[in-house]
Amino acid sequence: MADDDEIILSELPDDELVLQMHDDLYDGLKDEIEEGTRLLLDRGWTPYDVLTRALVAGMKIVGDDFRDGILFVPEVLLSANAMKSGMTILKPLLAETGAPRMGKMVIGTVKGDIHDIGKNLVAMMMEGAGFEVVDLGINNSVEKYLEALGTEAPDILGMSALLTTTMPYMKVVIDTLKEKGMREDYIVLVGGAPLNEEFGRAIGADAYCRDAAVAVETAKQLVARRHNQLSA
Repeated sequence: MADDDEIILSELPDDELVLQMHDDLYDGLKDEIEEGTRLLLDRGWTPYDVLTRALVAGMKIVGDDFRDGILFVPEVLLSANAMKSGMTILKPLLAETGAPRMGKMVIGTVKGDIHDIGKNLVAMMMEGAGFEVVDLGINNSVEKYLEALGTEAPDILGMSALLTTTMPYMKVVIDTLKEKGMREDYIVLVGGAPLNEEFGRAIGADAYCRDAAVAVETAKQLVARRHNQLSA
Protein backbone atom coordinates (compact mmCIF):
# COMPACT_ATOMS: atom_id res chain seq x y z
CA MET A 1 0.00 0.00 0.00
CA ALA A 2 1.37 3.44 -0.89
CA ASP A 3 2.47 5.63 2.00
CA ASP A 4 0.04 8.37 1.05
CA ASP A 5 -2.86 5.95 1.56
CA GLU A 6 -3.09 6.43 5.30
CA ILE A 7 -4.47 3.27 6.89
CA ILE A 8 -7.31 4.17 9.23
CA LEU A 9 -7.52 1.28 11.67
CA SER A 10 -11.08 2.04 12.76
CA GLU A 11 -12.31 1.61 9.17
CA LEU A 12 -10.87 -1.89 8.77
CA PRO A 13 -13.11 -4.95 9.28
CA ASP A 14 -12.02 -7.25 12.11
CA ASP A 15 -10.01 -9.76 10.06
CA GLU A 16 -8.10 -7.02 8.21
CA LEU A 17 -7.51 -5.12 11.45
CA VAL A 18 -5.95 -8.24 12.99
CA LEU A 19 -3.62 -8.70 9.99
CA GLN A 20 -2.72 -5.00 10.14
CA MET A 21 -1.90 -5.42 13.83
CA HIS A 22 0.44 -8.29 12.93
CA ASP A 23 2.21 -5.90 10.51
CA ASP A 24 2.29 -3.10 13.10
CA LEU A 25 3.77 -5.46 15.71
CA TYR A 26 6.39 -6.54 13.20
CA ASP A 27 7.26 -2.87 12.64
CA GLY A 28 7.24 -2.10 16.37
CA LEU A 29 4.46 0.50 16.16
CA LYS A 30 3.36 0.98 19.76
CA ASP A 31 0.56 3.55 19.29
CA GLU A 32 -1.07 1.54 16.51
CA ILE A 33 -1.05 -1.63 18.65
CA GLU A 34 -2.71 0.25 21.52
CA GLU A 35 -5.34 1.63 19.16
CA GLY A 36 -5.97 -1.75 17.51
CA THR A 37 -6.28 -3.46 20.91
CA ARG A 38 -8.87 -0.91 22.09
CA LEU A 39 -10.79 -1.13 18.80
CA LEU A 40 -11.15 -4.92 19.00
CA LEU A 41 -12.28 -4.70 22.64
CA ASP A 42 -14.81 -2.00 21.69
CA ARG A 43 -16.12 -4.33 18.99
CA GLY A 44 -16.88 -6.96 21.59
CA TRP A 45 -13.79 -9.17 21.31
CA THR A 46 -12.84 -10.97 24.51
CA PRO A 47 -9.48 -9.94 25.98
CA TYR A 48 -8.26 -13.52 25.46
CA ASP A 49 -9.11 -13.46 21.75
CA VAL A 50 -7.35 -10.11 21.28
CA LEU A 51 -4.32 -11.53 23.08
CA THR A 52 -4.10 -14.79 21.15
CA ARG A 53 -5.30 -13.81 17.67
CA ALA A 54 -3.88 -10.29 17.35
CA LEU A 55 -0.86 -10.11 19.67
CA VAL A 56 0.44 -13.65 20.24
CA ALA A 57 -0.10 -14.63 16.59
CA GLY A 58 1.74 -11.46 15.51
CA MET A 59 4.64 -12.11 17.87
CA LYS A 60 4.94 -15.66 16.54
CA ILE A 61 5.79 -14.20 13.12
CA VAL A 62 8.39 -11.95 14.78
CA GLY A 63 9.79 -14.93 16.73
CA ASP A 64 10.02 -17.12 13.63
CA ASP A 65 11.86 -14.42 11.66
CA PHE A 66 14.19 -13.82 14.61
CA ARG A 67 14.96 -17.54 14.75
CA ASP A 68 15.62 -17.59 10.99
CA GLY A 69 17.96 -14.58 11.11
CA ILE A 70 15.62 -12.21 9.21
CA LEU A 71 15.05 -9.96 12.23
CA PHE A 72 17.65 -8.98 14.83
CA VAL A 73 17.60 -8.10 18.52
CA PRO A 74 16.93 -4.32 18.15
CA GLU A 75 13.91 -4.95 15.89
CA VAL A 76 12.57 -7.71 18.13
CA LEU A 77 12.86 -5.42 21.17
CA LEU A 78 10.77 -2.81 19.32
CA SER A 79 8.14 -5.43 18.48
CA ALA A 80 8.13 -6.72 22.06
CA ASN A 81 7.74 -3.17 23.33
CA ALA A 82 4.73 -2.63 21.06
CA MET A 83 3.30 -5.94 22.30
CA LYS A 84 3.73 -4.72 25.88
CA SER A 85 1.61 -1.63 25.19
CA GLY A 86 -1.25 -3.91 24.11
CA MET A 87 -0.65 -6.20 27.08
CA THR A 88 -0.91 -3.25 29.49
CA ILE A 89 -4.50 -2.76 28.32
CA LEU A 90 -5.35 -6.48 28.36
CA LYS A 91 -3.69 -7.63 31.60
CA PRO A 92 -6.28 -6.30 34.08
CA LEU A 93 -9.12 -7.52 31.82
CA LEU A 94 -7.57 -10.99 31.49
CA ALA A 95 -7.24 -11.23 35.26
CA GLU A 96 -10.94 -10.35 35.67
CA THR A 97 -12.11 -12.94 33.15
CA GLY A 98 -9.80 -15.69 34.45
CA ALA A 99 -8.58 -16.38 30.91
CA PRO A 100 -6.49 -19.51 30.40
CA ARG A 101 -2.75 -18.90 30.18
CA MET A 102 0.11 -20.86 28.70
CA GLY A 103 1.94 -21.06 32.01
CA LYS A 104 3.99 -18.96 34.40
CA MET A 105 7.73 -18.26 34.43
CA VAL A 106 10.09 -16.75 36.98
CA ILE A 107 13.23 -15.48 35.25
CA GLY A 108 16.39 -13.72 36.37
CA THR A 109 20.12 -13.29 35.77
CA VAL A 110 22.23 -15.25 38.27
CA LYS A 111 24.29 -13.85 41.15
CA GLY A 112 27.36 -11.86 40.12
CA ASP A 113 26.01 -11.17 36.61
CA ILE A 114 24.44 -7.86 35.64
CA HIS A 115 23.77 -8.56 31.96
CA ASP A 116 20.12 -8.51 31.05
CA ILE A 117 19.48 -7.81 27.35
CA GLY A 118 19.10 -11.51 26.51
CA LYS A 119 17.00 -12.16 29.60
CA ASN A 120 14.77 -9.16 28.86
CA LEU A 121 14.23 -10.42 25.34
CA VAL A 122 13.27 -13.89 26.58
CA ALA A 123 10.86 -12.35 29.12
CA MET A 124 9.22 -10.18 26.45
CA MET A 125 8.96 -13.02 23.93
CA MET A 126 7.51 -15.34 26.59
CA GLU A 127 4.87 -12.71 27.41
CA GLY A 128 4.32 -12.39 23.70
CA ALA A 129 3.57 -16.11 23.56
CA GLY A 130 0.94 -15.81 26.31
CA PHE A 131 3.00 -16.78 29.36
CA GLU A 132 2.82 -14.85 32.60
CA VAL A 133 6.36 -13.69 33.41
CA VAL A 134 7.84 -12.57 36.71
CA ASP A 135 11.21 -10.90 36.03
CA LEU A 136 13.58 -10.84 39.01
CA GLY A 137 16.13 -8.67 37.21
CA ILE A 138 19.89 -9.15 37.65
CA ASN A 139 22.28 -10.56 40.25
CA ASN A 140 19.95 -13.11 41.87
CA SER A 141 21.06 -15.29 44.78
CA VAL A 142 19.72 -18.78 45.51
CA GLU A 143 17.62 -17.26 48.29
CA LYS A 144 16.01 -14.79 45.90
CA TYR A 145 15.12 -17.51 43.40
CA LEU A 146 13.69 -19.72 46.18
CA GLU A 147 11.64 -16.87 47.60
CA ALA A 148 10.18 -16.11 44.15
CA LEU A 149 9.39 -19.79 43.51
CA GLY A 150 7.59 -19.92 46.86
CA THR A 151 5.49 -16.80 46.32
CA GLU A 152 4.83 -17.11 42.57
CA ALA A 153 4.45 -20.90 42.16
CA PRO A 154 5.55 -20.86 38.49
CA ASP A 155 5.77 -23.72 36.02
CA ILE A 156 9.20 -22.58 34.82
CA LEU A 157 12.38 -21.20 36.35
CA GLY A 158 14.58 -19.39 33.81
CA MET A 159 18.20 -18.49 34.60
CA SER A 160 20.54 -16.42 32.47
CA ALA A 161 24.30 -15.77 32.57
CA LEU A 162 26.64 -13.95 30.21
CA LEU A 163 29.93 -14.54 32.03
CA THR A 164 31.82 -17.83 32.22
CA THR A 165 32.52 -16.96 35.87
CA THR A 166 28.81 -16.77 36.79
CA MET A 167 27.65 -19.83 34.81
CA PRO A 168 28.46 -22.31 37.63
CA TYR A 169 26.03 -20.49 39.93
CA MET A 170 23.18 -22.04 37.94
CA LYS A 171 24.28 -25.42 39.28
CA VAL A 172 24.25 -24.03 42.83
CA VAL A 173 20.57 -23.07 42.36
CA ILE A 174 19.61 -26.43 40.80
CA ASP A 175 21.51 -28.39 43.49
CA THR A 176 19.73 -26.41 46.21
CA LEU A 177 16.35 -27.26 44.62
CA LYS A 178 17.37 -30.93 44.63
CA GLU A 179 18.46 -30.79 48.30
CA LYS A 180 15.11 -29.30 49.25
CA GLY A 181 13.19 -31.92 47.25
CA MET A 182 11.80 -29.18 44.96
CA ARG A 183 13.62 -29.89 41.70
CA GLU A 184 10.76 -31.88 40.15
CA ASP A 185 8.28 -29.06 40.83
CA TYR A 186 9.70 -26.82 38.11
CA ILE A 187 10.88 -26.84 34.52
CA VAL A 188 14.36 -25.26 34.61
CA LEU A 189 15.54 -23.46 31.46
CA VAL A 190 19.00 -21.88 31.18
CA GLY A 191 20.51 -19.57 28.60
CA GLY A 192 23.25 -17.07 27.84
CA ALA A 193 26.11 -16.62 25.38
CA PRO A 194 28.78 -18.84 27.02
CA LEU A 195 26.43 -21.78 27.66
CA ASN A 196 25.75 -24.80 25.48
CA GLU A 197 23.59 -27.93 25.57
CA GLU A 198 26.30 -29.98 27.21
CA PHE A 199 26.57 -27.49 30.08
CA GLY A 200 22.78 -27.45 30.48
CA ARG A 201 22.74 -31.24 30.78
CA ALA A 202 25.73 -31.31 33.14
CA ILE A 203 24.11 -28.97 35.68
CA GLY A 204 20.76 -30.76 35.55
CA ALA A 205 18.63 -28.19 33.70
CA ASP A 206 15.65 -29.38 31.65
CA ALA A 207 16.91 -27.49 28.60
CA TYR A 208 19.46 -24.99 27.34
CA CYS A 209 17.89 -22.34 25.10
CA ARG A 210 20.11 -20.76 22.47
CA ASP A 211 17.95 -17.65 22.08
CA ALA A 212 14.56 -16.18 22.92
CA ALA A 213 12.73 -17.88 20.04
CA VAL A 214 14.06 -21.28 21.13
CA ALA A 215 13.14 -20.50 24.75
CA VAL A 216 9.50 -19.90 23.77
CA GLU A 217 9.25 -23.10 21.70
CA THR A 218 10.97 -25.17 24.41
CA ALA A 219 8.77 -23.72 27.16
CA LYS A 220 5.59 -24.47 25.18
CA GLN A 221 6.64 -28.09 24.56
CA LEU A 222 7.74 -28.79 28.14
CA VAL A 223 4.69 -27.15 29.73
CA ALA A 224 2.35 -29.10 27.41
CA ARG A 225 4.16 -32.35 28.24
CA ARG A 226 3.97 -31.56 31.95
CA HIS A 227 0.22 -30.81 31.79
CA ASN A 228 -0.36 -34.09 29.95
CA GLN A 229 1.55 -36.01 32.62
CA LEU A 230 -0.37 -34.31 35.42
CA SER A 231 -3.74 -34.99 33.82
CA ALA A 232 -2.87 -38.58 32.86
